Amino acid sequence: MADAQDGDEFEFDPDTRALRNVTQGKAYAPVPLTGKEDEIRRSGGIFAVGRREFRKSVETPPAIVWPDAETARTLTTTEQILWAHRVDKDAEVKPGATLRVYADLLPASDGTAPFSIHTFNQITGGNAIWPRQLAIANDHFVFTGVDSDDKQTSIGRAFAKLHAIEKPYYATPGDGIFHFYFPEQGLVHPGMMIPGADSHSRAYGAYGAIGIGVGSTTLGFGWSTGYIYSTVAKRRRVVFRGKLQPWVTGKDLVLELLRRWGAKQSQGMSVEFVDADQQLPVAYRNTICNMMAEAESYNGIFAPDDITYAWFAAKGMKDLPYPRIAPGADVAWDLDEELVLGDVQPMIAKPFSPGNAFHAEEVAKEKLGFDKAMIGSCTNGGYDDLLSAALVLKAARAQGREKAVKEFVIFPGSGGVKEQIERPDPRLGGESIADVFRTAGGEIRQSWCGPCFGQGPDKLAAGQRAITTFNRNWTNRMGLGGEGFLASPCVVASSALLGYMAPPSALGLKWEAEAFAV
Repeated sequence: MADAQDGDEFEFDPDTRALRNVTQGKAYAPVPLTGKEDEIRRSGGIFAVGRREFRKSVETPPAIVWPDAETARTLTTTEQILWAHRVDKDAEVKPGATLRVYADLLPASDGTAPFSIHTFNQITGGNAIWPRQLAIANDHFVFTGVDSDDKQTSIGRAFAKLHAIEKPYYATPGDGIFHFYFPEQGLVHPGMMIPGADSHSRAYGAYGAIGIGVGSTTLGFGWSTGYIYSTVAKRRRVVFRGKLQPWVTGKDLVLELLRRWGAKQSQGMSVEFVDADQQLPVAYRNTICNMMAEAESYNGIFAPDDITYAWFAAKGMKDLPYPRIAPGADVAWDLDEELVLGDVQPMIAKPFSPGNAFHAEEVAKEKLGFDKAMIGSCTNGGYDDLLSAALVLKAARAQGREKAVKEFVIFPGSGGVKEQIERPDPRLGGESIADVFRTAGGEIRQSWCGPCFGQGPDKLAAGQRAITTFNRNWTNRMGLGGEGFLASPCVVASSALLGYMAPPSALGLKWEAEAFAV
């Protein structure tokens, strides 16, 4: 569908699910459905299924039962979570099987909540029960100043008021992008099953949970019943081994993966990441799992390990509800691969695909200019992400590079991060991250998603170019007629100072782990 153009006429056959672009004379074959998925489609769809199953779902308490050690030996981390969350405890967990799976959290954005609400109302009658595991974050259409956008957000606002849904389950504008806000509020734990009505819900894999992107109707079904239908994906493992190279971050690792995987990407598989040498912080893992959306995976996940639990402990969350799990010793991986970290360099992805990635030092030779440098989003908007950029800016300042050459804007991942970056940080000599950004000419915005998908005052105009830490650079993604390039926070920071796209090494900075690693 990437070849579709504005104004093209399409035909759709509901029986065969075949789609045809009449204007271009092209046909598109549908992805085959499993037997259960086709049964749902032919028996009236998700509304009808929800109405049939609603009463029993209310009467049956959710039961999460973890597999014994012998059973777990052949299951991936993802499959163990699915096994534990099965509604039907006799259902076999294997690739291709469609299961009913209890959800621990079912988050939506202001952009996706309205149709989830419609689905919930169609199934339940509108006020029958407290919505199951419901969460809404206002992060997509909140700072545009457009009346139609306010109408969009008002639907979720009215629904939350009706059902007395409050913080942290209802995030108001500025509270944050939900993939940062909900974890920092303690709503995400290892072992959880979290279907979210946003493709980047895959980010929850960084915390040892299943995060998958689902449609608004599936989410509304989950709000009604407490579970969703989900099909088990094939198993893929990626082992990160070796030593991280200078200036290489989680963004570079995932861009390198997308480059290597090419047009087929992850082939819809469940991707299990293994940090063999225990050196990837949660900030890096968040970026990698988040961008499994761009890899077209079912999910991406790091089994919860010492790094995971240290992250939770640092936030005062030590009594977590689920047991520690890891992939079984006898898993039959459909694809098993290794990424040698010593082979990965800082990367820059050119338009119009995150997989169109190149070594940043090679791109630097082209002296590619730009109009804006933007750091943040749900992919790289955490405290450590912003710190890595500030460390580069401060070091460059000591060498006489004090101001960004181009417009430079920063979007923290949450309101909490926005507050945190105002506090002094010892690694910056007592300055705050925010002060370092402002000294370099950076402007700190509200926490929201708009610039990443071409909304609000920071969207790109036709002919403009930006280097960003965002996750997508598809055609028109950041603004009609604009061009987006993707890189890590430290590469965007160095580019902002140079006026062309380049890694920190182009500033003459020498890598020292104690000075720059996060």
